[in-house]
Amino acid sequence: MKEKRNVHLKVQELCDCYATNDPLKEMSVVINDGDKDEAAVKWLALAALHGVNNNAEEVSITRFRDGEVRVTAQYRESELPSPGSEVGSKIMDTVREITHIEGQKGKTPLALGIRNDSIQLRVKLKEKEGREKVTIKFPE
Repeated sequence: MKEKRNVHLKVQELCDCYATNDPLKEMSVVINDGDKDEAAVKWLALAALHGVNNNAEEVSITRFRDGEVRVTAQYRESELPSPGSEVGSKIMDTVREITHIEGQKGKTPLALGIRNDSIQLRVKLKEKEGREKVTIKFPE
């Protein structure tokens, strides 16, 4: 039986765990993780670290009707490594679990502790025309 812990806390713990690693490198291998639920939580922590470390404005993950998942970051428009369909789907579910956003769209602030500091992210979820998109906005 799996332990059901607070997912938000797990994201924060993984931020602390991976704080000295290269988030992009780690993001590129989550597709190979056996536990897709754990991989989704890990990917969210790595995305937050990448955004903070690289002064990103936002990181978005989009899941299309056919299952394709794309990730982009805005500082200079660039595509990040995709977590793949299975982990991407779990990321969407994990964001909904952490933020309690239900329905086709919503947004909420999300405080995230990283090491001895805290940042206030803004999370937006939107479903439209066969795709679901989660955007994590970082403070300036």
